[in-house]
Amino acid sequence: MKTHLLLATALTAVLSTAPAFAQDRLLNVSYDVARELFEALNPVFAAHWQETTGRTVTIDQSHGGSSAQARAILEGLPADVVTFNQETDIDVLANGGLVDANWRDALPNGASPWYSLPAFLVREGNPKGIEDWDDLAREGVEPIFPNPKTSGNARYTYLAAYAYALGSNGGDQAAAQTFVGQILANVPVFDTGGRAATQTFAERGIGDVLVTFEAETAGIAESYADQGFVRVTPSSSLFAAFPVALVSENATRNGSTEVANAYLEWLYSPEAQQIAAQYHYRVNDADVAAAFADSLPAVNLQTVDEVFGGWANINAEHLAEGAILDQVFVNR
Repeated sequence: MKTHLLLATALTAVLSTAPAFAQDRLLNVSYDVARELFEALNPVFAAHWQETTGRTVTIDQSHGGSSAQARAILEGLPADVVTFNQETDIDVLANGGLVDANWRDALPNGASPWYSLPAFLVREGNPKGIEDWDDLAREGVEPIFPNPKTSGNARYTYLAAYAYALGSNGGDQAAAQTFVGQILANVPVFDTGGRAATQTFAERGIGDVLVTFEAETAGIAESYADQGFVRVTPSSSLFAAFPVALVSENATRNGSTEVANAYLEWLYSPEAQQIAAQYHYRVNDADVAAAFADSLPAVNLQTVDEVFGGWANINAEHLAEGAILDQVFVNR
């Protein structure tokens, strides 16, 4: 009898802890060039989680082009959270019922814990004299960036170039389309995501200028220090939010809602903001931002709302099938 009682007690103890262990695993599905950032963030959150709850957590990562990642989740990739570089890709998941419709209101700053902007990385000595968006449209200059149809990173590049053209030509839409078409025509190869574009530029030696997020230009310059790449901040660019969201349907099914929400909220902590700033993202924590201000050049930063009237207009006028992006691709 005593043996049976001890076994029953032990079994009850195991079963009572099983839900906690089941909850403490996350799949963060993220954009293509975020690998190093989350490799730095995840173990620090895991230590924080263990200290505050006494439990361990395993955080798995999946990286790829932001739009491709969204499609993969719709097709069954069991993400608990998404940390994307494009709001529209989270909207796709919200429209599919996987993310709450009001996801932007769930966390501060429109659910974007940090932000960046499209910027340039040129070869040692900047032999082509590339300083601004105009230079990307010049004959003989080869810009490298991914396909805007598959990459949120490249979509921001397309929109930033378009915004620059509108600002330079007094709002002439036809001229802006011609300008962006010239830039697209100069691109020798379109990769599907930002990391592949980096490899094309840095490892295959193709192109004169890599256009990617400012944070990524700094990381690439450090990783390929022997090549002497030079970071160039254009005169104007586009505010690029890096939105995050709970994939509520999957998290509920996986039993991970508690730790998933804690993970996303922790990204706003001074500790996480410090790490993001070390990886050259512009952060919202005022104290951390001030500490890193000297490393981030001033730039005329516009938003998609100011230039394009928001993402709904961008989707309809630029990104929909047969819309402006398709038209300038056809004419490239």
